[in-house]
Amino acid sequence: MNLRPHRREEPDLNLVPMIDVVLVLLIFFMIATSLRHESKLEIRLPESTGQPLPGNLAQLEVDVDASGRYALNGQTLATTDASTLKAALQTAAQGRELPLILRADGQTPHQAVVTVLDVAGQLGLKQLAIGTVNAPAAAPGSPAPRNVPPSPDPEP
Repeated sequence: MNLRPHRREEPDLNLVPMIDVVLVLLIFFMIATSLRHESKLEIRLPESTGQPLPGNLAQLEVDVDASGRYALNGQTLATTDASTLKAALQTAAQGRELPLILRADGQTPHQAVVTVLDVAGQLGLKQLAIGTVNAPAAAPGSPAPRNVPPSPDPEP
């Protein structure tokens, strides 16, 4: 019989692995948080049914051709600056809040479209639609057509 008291060792808690795990989690959440890009703008995305607007509705139509010239309701504007476009839109709207339809050529410079959107925002036009054409229906079983310009022939 062993009558000597047993010396009990205190269990030691090794904190190094726990600190490592906490640091890895901290780094993970720091990286995951920095990759989130939240917009400060409140945006409500539009819904589309594919149906055209009724033709008897009063509206403003701005056409932009491939060279960046503007036409308002079929009438070509004299210049391509924003002040001319703004004055023409104000005159055509006559203080009413009309929907604006923007129809731009596929090769239109981006700045021309941005100018129309900027002027519409300055005038407080809230109803904006971008005019498109419906793609031709594809034959069953064939892939959908893509609007990709043909690549130039490689030089020999």
